[in-house]
Amino acid sequence: MHARLLFFAFLLLLIGRPLIAAENDAALDTAERFVRQQTQGIPGKTTITMGKLDTLRLPPCSAHEAFAPPGTRLSGRTHVGVRCLGPNIWSALVPVQIVTTGSYVTTVRPLGAGQLIQASDLVTMTGDLSNQPTGVITDPANAIGKTLRNSLGAGQPLRSDQLLAPLVIHQGQSVRVISKGNGFAVSGEGKALNNAAEGQIAQIRMNSGQTVSGVAKSDGSIEIAF
Repeated sequence: MHARLLFFAFLLLLIGRPLIAAENDAALDTAERFVRQQTQGIPGKTTITMGKLDTLRLPPCSAHEAFAPPGTRLSGRTHVGVRCLGPNIWSALVPVQIVTTGSYVTTVRPLGAGQLIQASDLVTMTGDLSNQPTGVITDPANAIGKTLRNSLGAGQPLRSDQLLAPLVIHQGQSVRVISKGNGFAVSGEGKALNNAAEGQIAQIRMNSGQTVSGVAKSDGSIEIAF
């Protein structure tokens, strides 16, 4: 009798192992699809290496959902969550390594705060972007002609939040104001009440004394849309 029970227990174990392996494979597939979707469009070449799950951990599941745990950055060594929506309720973390190889921009020499960036100030490097700070510049054209918010040493990666767009409108200057609507455009003159880079809001005191606000354009005018 005892031998028969052992035989049935062994048989159940053999049957259960493929089911457990299939469940873990499904969870891994769900996690990998999620990572590939979330990393689409990232500049450079992305390589994704999925880790392994505990083969005796996950109960059967008919509906999986992947998610990024709070505070997770999908780069370098990280984790992706997978939860079961039914019939069993569980969640698991899947280890994953995401390596994105591409170009990034660094400084050639020390640069001071407020300095206008020129092409000779920068060099393009190639490496693992996951080791670089968030917002690192990948194209020098996105930095040339802008000014630095803070000083940088030589060889430091350049981030987008460290850059200021050049001013196209300066406080006190005369500004052409263009009002546009459906089928009409009217222009006038006024004085700028604030500084503004392209795309920012500028306030203008018109010659009539009225104050208006509009979007600064690259040619130093502002546009008001109706």
